[in-house]
Amino acid sequence: MTIPASIAHTVQQTQVWLKELRDNAGLDDEEEALGVLRAVMHQLRDRLTPEEAVELGAQLPMLLRGIYYEAWQPSRTPERIRSKEVFLDEITIKLLPRRRDVERAVQDVFALLAHHCDAGEISQVIDQLPQDVKRLWPETARTYRQRL
Repeated sequence: MTIPASIAHTVQQTQVWLKELRDNAGLDDEEEALGVLRAVMHQLRDRLTPEEAVELGAQLPMLLRGIYYEAWQPSRTPERIRSKEVFLDEITIKLLPRRRDVERAVQDVFALLAHHCDAGEISQVIDQLPQDVKRLWPETARTYRQRL
């Protein structure tokens, strides 16, 4: 059976993203990286307007895009968050039973997104977040518009 080129390409892109996250975050393997990436992407997605969530989703490799949209209910978004603690607590719950430094995991996923996605798009995503959650993004992503 021959795998279509578009499928082979998205599998390869997904492997690159997961390996990068695994290495940068000090995770055990790509399966753990996928769990962290899924939890953070879902938490982020649910805090964005549907329009912005779709724009971010368009930046992802096809396979990760499917994971990103998994169980999404756009009519229930954006969910309002008022603090970094609430944002991180909900990710902690999604990662159970594994225990890890959730703030670092979020920073690592945000760095991955900032590295692979359009800087202007990431800037628009950051604009929709509370100030203390914005600080979890790399400084270059947070200051993109100021440098234009």
